[in-house]
Amino acid sequence: MVLDSFQVGTGDVLTVMLHGFLGTGRNLRSLAVAWTKADPRRRILLPDLTGHGTSPALHPDADLAALARDVVDTLDAQGFTGAVDWVGHSLGGRVSLAASLESSERVRSVALLDIAPGPVPVNLSDSGYVLDILLKAPPRADSRKDLRANLIGNGLSEPLTDWILMNLTPDGDGVRWRFDRDALLRLHRRVTGEDLWPAVERPVHPPLRCIRGGRSRYVSDESAQRLEDGGCPVAFLPDAGHFVHVDSPQDVLTWLMAP
Repeated sequence: MVLDSFQVGTGDVLTVMLHGFLGTGRNLRSLAVAWTKADPRRRILLPDLTGHGTSPALHPDADLAALARDVVDTLDAQGFTGAVDWVGHSLGGRVSLAASLESSERVRSVALLDIAPGPVPVNLSDSGYVLDILLKAPPRADSRKDLRANLIGNGLSEPLTDWILMNLTPDGDGVRWRFDRDALLRLHRRVTGEDLWPAVERPVHPPLRCIRGGRSRYVSDESAQRLEDGGCPVAFLPDAGHFVHVDSPQDVLTWLMAP
């Protein structure tokens, strides 16, 4: 399945950057632009993952491997041949690890932005909390303002609400959700339980590295040590939350560019 995507840069070092749950490729655009300006050798593909943004809908049984295959299909369609560098935030990082298992010949390296390979405990899943609120919202509203009030009234912060509202599309005189919320709930339940430690702990794997936010709960001290033991160095940004590329963009860029 070919995903909706766009490219940044014109170099010959091919890279794919994958967003997190409920996001789109646009979430990583600023980081991609900064990276290609600092390193003109880069050419970066930023797709909307399956079921997100303007990409095709999710298959009922979609899992991380299926999402990874769709990214590989999109790389092929966009002329990104051979092994490429994979950079993924949250869900995108887990899709990148799945790709290293599913299509290892297409993965030159993996950079994880604040995510660990193990199953994500329900009580640590911010996306699960957001989904619960999102499912309470009406499927359509007369205006973006009405849906904004609904989400904030049910407990979402204003910045998070405005980020979620990027997934609205016009519908006659009103707006509706671009994504299938029920399908995303099924996907979320499935993929948060998947164990990707074999991608790190097998005898041979592509170069891996991880950067974690000090204010985030997604990469525990135990997981960080296990990553290190598996040959995946872990960098630490004490003042960043889960969206490390938003909270500390220059630090993340410096880390990405380090040899």
